[in-house]
Amino acid sequence: MFENLVEVLKKNPRKIVYTEGADARILEAAARLKKDGFLTPILVGNVDEVKAAAKKGGFDIDGLEILDPTAYAGMDDMVAKMVELRKGKMSPEDCRANLMKGNYFGTMLVKMGVADCLLGGATYSTADTVRPALQLIKTKPGNTLVSSCFIMVRGDEMLAMGDCAINISYEDKVDKEGNVTQTAAEQLAEVAIETEKTAKVFGMDPKVAMLSYSTHGSGKGASVDMVRTATELVKKQYPDMKIDGEMQFDAAVSPTVGQLKFPGSPVAGYANTFIFPEIQSGNIGYKIAQRLGGFAAYGPILQGLNAPINDLSRGCDAEEVYQMSIITAALA
Repeated sequence: MFENLVEVLKKNPRKIVYTEGADARILEAAARLKKDGFLTPILVGNVDEVKAAAKKGGFDIDGLEILDPTAYAGMDDMVAKMVELRKGKMSPEDCRANLMKGNYFGTMLVKMGVADCLLGGATYSTADTVRPALQLIKTKPGNTLVSSCFIMVRGDEMLAMGDCAINISYEDKVDKEGNVTQTAAEQLAEVAIETEKTAKVFGMDPKVAMLSYSTHGSGKGASVDMVRTATELVKKQYPDMKIDGEMQFDAAVSPTVGQLKFPGSPVAGYANTFIFPEIQSGNIGYKIAQRLGGFAAYGPILQGLNAPINDLSRGCDAEEVYQMSIITAALA
């Protein structure tokens, strides 16, 4: 998987910004990327502190760009742009104060084209990585929410699972007058569409199973209706997409069970891309595959944003930073 992504990056040079440039794990990965030469790191932080941390760890970052928010030459332009983006929700003083933080500063570097993508979260929480992205990068045209997926790898086998990290549940959105502006099913459909696109980036031929405790009408309930309706919405919008549901996990992966419970489905029994009806089952599902199934989990990969912004686990190591850097840049 990574060999294919590296080949993509060699043909399409990218710059990736790290919001925590003085972190030893970031520095180790950045030094390795510098040596490999297919991706250009930009480190956010105090120049002296970043260089001192690199020297302490024995990491060669000579020649890499280190940008300090407190000494950034383009800060006035960045503040003005952020004020425009926040549309009265933040004063110039508030914007300048936020841009002194690595997460907001790094996100604006992407917004202003200095970097192509961002990787953060080695010390920041997921919320502190996602919030600036939502406020400044915003969702792609036609998208209304940010979601995530995990790419699961075991040998030559590859799966995609979404959303396991961002959206806790799907509820109808209503305006101040109580009118429904977006249904829960429409939100789940968006997650399915974006996860299918992400799977393709990794060279997969996605066969999307919309998971439930029901298969093809065997169960009843509001959550079953939501999954079934979401499937119908995706099929109507993308008639060529290989997607079916609602279906139970065994029907999704076992040809015998799948064709018995869902006869004639092109997906049942052969799925490799799984859409969960809410975060609880999604988070449990990918971790079962990881811990009991022996799959390596890569992610969460954020979907639906105008530029690739990804979040690290605060317990990550340098190898995970290196791998997520490649994944993030390949999405640009």
